[in-house]
Amino acid sequence: MKKKMLYIMLSFIIITVIAIIIFNQTQTKPIVLEAVQENIEKEMQETESELEQYAMGSIEEDDEEEEELNESKQRKLPERISEVVSGTIDFFKDKTRIVAIGDSLTQGVGDQTKRGGYIGILERTINATSEIALFENYGKRGNRSEQLLARIDEEEIISSLEKADIVLITIGANDIMQVAKENIMNLNIEAFAQERTYYEENLNTTIEKILQINPNTSIFLVGFYNPFEKYFQDIKELKIIAESWNSTTNEVANQYDETVYIPIEDLFSDTEEDLFAEDNFHPNYYGYHLIAQRVLEYITSEES
Repeated sequence: MKKKMLYIMLSFIIITVIAIIIFNQTQTKPIVLEAVQENIEKEMQETESELEQYAMGSIEEDDEEEEELNESKQRKLPERISEVVSGTIDFFKDKTRIVAIGDSLTQGVGDQTKRGGYIGILERTINATSEIALFENYGKRGNRSEQLLARIDEEEIISSLEKADIVLITIGANDIMQVAKENIMNLNIEAFAQERTYYEENLNTTIEKILQINPNTSIFLVGFYNPFEKYFQDIKELKIIAESWNSTTNEVANQYDETVYIPIEDLFSDTEEDLFAEDNFHPNYYGYHLIAQRVLEYITSEES
């Protein structure tokens, strides 16, 4: 109950921030907050137990019509990822070590099955028949880029990175939220641009540290998305902010031969599917499944 109240409070704070952005940019265009209120209730009605069965491919539909309607959604779940794995299973050598570090997207916040978000999906899928990959997850909710940078010095994480074949990173969303909180009374795009410079510096230093610890590892930077597009499609500022930060992440990745940027913004854009958790900010199980599929495609790509 406390978590739910925190989610609701966060939603109202975010809505207020968005209102201030528009007021400062246009001074004339009002925001209709009722659209958010009407969409708070999730469209997806499956229970957690049903989702867990769905994840294992064991749900049996009694209603033929409902089964037909759900066919496309089913194809986006484990069956589609399994197809990717079946064609690239040789990519993973015996006991490939995968270390995930970052924020709440790495931790899996919002996954209503409570089984680790996209990292958990990757682990269960890759190791479906036998344990061919070892996963270590150091995702921590609320982490900003400077906090992640500091955590790289922790002995436990250093030990994991020394043996890592693959490092997966999600970071940056909380940097954006920090700007909003610190400038809530005078919010503008310039404030985000300034913080983006610090984010870029922290990200560069993080990658350099990881490569000093283990120069033979492959690093994958997972981008982020605009969770407000569904409700505020006409607010261009939000899209600009998300695109500019993703562009910075991509530019940083391009500076290192060992680093690859994985875009995910398109997965959550222009879709009618409900891909968000109750807080309307983090992905739900289905959203994480799309991320897992995209990440798997990238880490098994010959180009990467």
